[in-house]
Amino acid sequence: MTNPPDLGLPHIDSRGQARMVDVTAKTPTVRTATARGEVACSERILKALRDGTVPKGDVIATARIAGISAAKKVPDLLPLAHTIGVHGCVVDLDITPTHVAIEATVRTADRTGVEMEALTSVSVAALAVIDMVKGVDRSAYIRRLAIVSKSGGRSGDWSRPMPGQKEE
Repeated sequence: MTNPPDLGLPHIDSRGQARMVDVTAKTPTVRTATARGEVACSERILKALRDGTVPKGDVIATARIAGISAAKKVPDLLPLAHTIGVHGCVVDLDITPTHVAIEATVRTADRTGVEMEALTSVSVAALAVIDMVKGVDRSAYIRRLAIVSKSGGRSGDWSRPMPGQKEE
Protein backbone atom coordinates (compact mmCIF):
# COMPACT_ATOMS: atom_id res chain seq x y z
CA MET A 1 0.00 0.00 0.00
CA THR A 2 1.35 3.42 -0.91
CA ASN A 3 1.28 6.36 1.44
CA PRO A 4 -1.36 8.98 0.64
CA PRO A 5 -0.22 12.36 -0.66
CA ASP A 6 0.72 14.85 2.06
CA LEU A 7 -2.12 17.36 2.12
CA GLY A 8 -0.75 19.13 5.17
CA LEU A 9 -3.54 17.88 7.40
CA PRO A 10 -2.19 17.77 10.96
CA HIS A 11 -4.57 14.98 12.00
CA ILE A 12 -3.08 12.57 9.43
CA ASP A 13 0.31 10.95 10.02
CA SER A 14 2.83 9.92 7.34
CA ARG A 15 1.07 6.57 6.93
CA GLY A 16 -2.33 8.20 6.38
CA GLN A 17 -3.67 7.27 9.80
CA ALA A 18 -5.71 9.59 11.99
CA ARG A 19 -3.99 10.92 15.09
CA MET A 20 -4.59 13.55 17.73
CA VAL A 21 -2.33 16.56 17.20
CA ASP A 22 0.01 17.18 20.13
CA VAL A 23 -0.45 20.82 21.22
CA THR A 24 1.55 20.50 24.46
CA ALA A 25 4.30 22.92 23.37
CA LYS A 26 1.91 25.57 22.06
CA THR A 27 1.44 28.72 24.12
CA PRO A 28 -2.14 29.47 25.15
CA THR A 29 -3.56 32.51 23.36
CA VAL A 30 -6.97 34.15 23.19
CA ARG A 31 -8.98 32.59 20.38
CA THR A 32 -12.48 33.24 19.09
CA ALA A 33 -14.66 31.58 16.47
CA THR A 34 -18.11 32.47 15.19
CA ALA A 35 -20.41 30.09 13.32
CA ARG A 36 -23.82 30.63 11.77
CA GLY A 37 -26.61 28.42 10.60
CA GLU A 38 -30.30 28.47 9.88
CA VAL A 39 -33.39 26.41 10.56
CA ALA A 40 -35.85 26.76 7.70
CA CYS A 41 -39.43 26.55 9.02
CA SER A 42 -42.97 26.95 7.82
CA GLU A 43 -44.67 30.34 8.12
CA ARG A 44 -46.98 28.78 10.73
CA ILE A 45 -44.06 27.85 13.01
CA LEU A 46 -42.29 31.16 12.49
CA LYS A 47 -45.47 32.95 13.61
CA ALA A 48 -45.79 30.63 16.64
CA LEU A 49 -42.13 31.31 17.50
CA ARG A 50 -42.70 35.08 17.29
CA ASP A 51 -45.90 34.79 19.36
CA GLY A 52 -44.38 32.38 21.89
CA THR A 53 -47.13 29.81 21.28
CA VAL A 54 -45.11 26.72 20.33
CA PRO A 55 -46.70 23.87 22.35
CA LYS A 56 -43.38 22.63 23.82
CA GLY A 57 -42.50 25.99 25.38
CA ASP A 58 -39.78 28.61 24.95
CA VAL A 59 -37.93 27.35 21.90
CA ILE A 60 -35.43 30.20 21.72
CA ALA A 61 -34.32 29.94 25.37
CA THR A 62 -34.07 26.14 25.14
CA ALA A 63 -32.02 26.30 21.93
CA ARG A 64 -29.70 28.95 23.41
CA ILE A 65 -28.96 26.80 26.48
CA ALA A 66 -28.55 23.69 24.29
CA GLY A 67 -26.01 25.55 22.14
CA ILE A 68 -24.00 26.74 25.14
CA SER A 69 -24.00 23.26 26.64
CA ALA A 70 -22.94 21.70 23.33
CA ALA A 71 -19.89 23.97 23.00
CA LYS A 72 -18.54 22.43 26.22
CA LYS A 73 -19.07 18.83 25.03
CA VAL A 74 -17.06 18.80 21.79
CA PRO A 75 -14.32 16.40 22.98
CA ASP A 76 -17.06 13.88 23.87
CA LEU A 77 -18.42 14.06 20.31
CA LEU A 78 -15.36 14.49 18.09
CA PRO A 79 -12.68 11.89 18.82
CA LEU A 80 -9.67 14.01 17.78
CA ALA A 81 -10.81 17.27 19.40
CA HIS A 82 -8.83 18.59 22.34
CA THR A 83 -10.32 19.25 25.74
CA ILE A 84 -10.07 23.01 26.09
CA GLY A 85 -11.57 25.60 28.35
CA VAL A 86 -14.62 27.22 26.85
CA HIS A 87 -14.32 30.58 28.58
CA GLY A 88 -17.17 32.30 26.77
CA CYS A 89 -20.07 31.25 24.58
CA VAL A 90 -22.78 33.52 23.24
CA VAL A 91 -25.62 31.97 21.24
CA ASP A 92 -28.05 34.31 19.48
CA LEU A 93 -31.22 33.25 17.71
CA ASP A 94 -33.24 35.57 15.49
CA ILE A 95 -36.61 34.80 13.93
CA THR A 96 -36.57 36.15 10.38
CA PRO A 97 -39.44 36.05 7.85
CA THR A 98 -38.12 32.75 6.38
CA HIS A 99 -36.05 30.99 9.05
CA VAL A 100 -34.48 30.98 12.49
CA ALA A 101 -30.98 32.44 12.23
CA ILE A 102 -28.49 31.08 14.77
CA GLU A 103 -25.06 32.50 15.57
CA ALA A 104 -22.60 31.26 18.18
CA THR A 105 -19.37 32.92 19.23
CA VAL A 106 -17.03 30.88 21.41
CA ARG A 107 -13.92 32.21 23.20
CA THR A 108 -11.01 30.58 24.94
CA ALA A 109 -7.50 31.30 26.14
CA ASP A 110 -5.99 27.95 25.23
CA ARG A 111 -3.61 26.09 22.89
CA THR A 112 -6.04 25.38 20.06
CA GLY A 113 -8.97 27.06 18.37
CA VAL A 114 -12.70 26.89 19.04
CA GLU A 115 -14.08 26.45 15.51
CA MET A 116 -15.51 23.02 16.29
CA GLU A 117 -17.07 24.37 19.48
CA ALA A 118 -18.80 27.17 17.54
CA LEU A 119 -20.05 24.80 14.83
CA THR A 120 -21.28 22.29 17.40
CA SER A 121 -23.02 25.04 19.34
CA VAL A 122 -24.97 26.19 16.27
CA SER A 123 -25.70 22.60 15.21
CA VAL A 124 -27.15 21.57 18.56
CA ALA A 125 -29.09 24.83 18.96
CA ALA A 126 -30.61 24.13 15.53
CA LEU A 127 -31.41 20.54 16.53
CA ALA A 128 -33.13 21.87 19.66
CA VAL A 129 -35.30 24.15 17.52
CA ILE A 130 -36.27 21.24 15.27
CA ASP A 131 -36.94 18.99 18.26
CA MET A 132 -39.32 21.55 19.73
CA VAL A 133 -41.20 22.33 16.49
CA LYS A 134 -41.26 18.94 14.75
CA GLY A 135 -44.70 18.08 16.13
CA VAL A 136 -46.13 21.04 14.24
CA ASP A 137 -43.65 21.41 11.35
CA ARG A 138 -42.12 18.18 10.12
CA SER A 139 -40.52 20.03 7.19
CA ALA A 140 -38.11 22.12 9.32
CA TYR A 141 -34.47 21.59 8.39
CA ILE A 142 -30.96 22.90 9.06
CA ARG A 143 -29.09 24.77 6.33
CA ARG A 144 -26.09 27.05 5.74
CA LEU A 145 -23.96 25.93 8.69
CA ALA A 146 -20.48 27.46 8.52
CA ILE A 147 -17.67 29.17 10.36
CA VAL A 148 -17.90 32.87 9.49
CA SER A 149 -14.85 34.12 11.38
CA LYS A 150 -12.02 33.15 13.69
CA SER A 151 -9.25 35.00 15.45
CA GLY A 152 -6.11 34.14 17.36
CA GLY A 153 -3.60 31.35 17.13
CA ARG A 154 -0.80 30.78 14.65
CA SER A 155 -3.01 31.23 11.58
CA GLY A 156 -4.32 34.59 12.78
CA ASP A 157 -7.63 36.15 11.86
CA TRP A 158 -9.95 34.96 9.11
CA SER A 159 -13.47 35.78 7.99
CA ARG A 160 -15.67 34.25 5.34
CA PRO A 161 -15.98 36.55 2.35
CA MET A 162 -19.43 37.78 1.50
CA PRO A 163 -20.92 36.36 -1.73
CA GLY A 164 -19.16 37.93 -4.70
CA GLN A 165 -16.15 39.01 -2.61
CA LYS A 166 -12.78 37.30 -3.17
CA GLU A 167 -11.04 35.63 -0.22
CA GLU A 168 -7.79 37.28 0.85
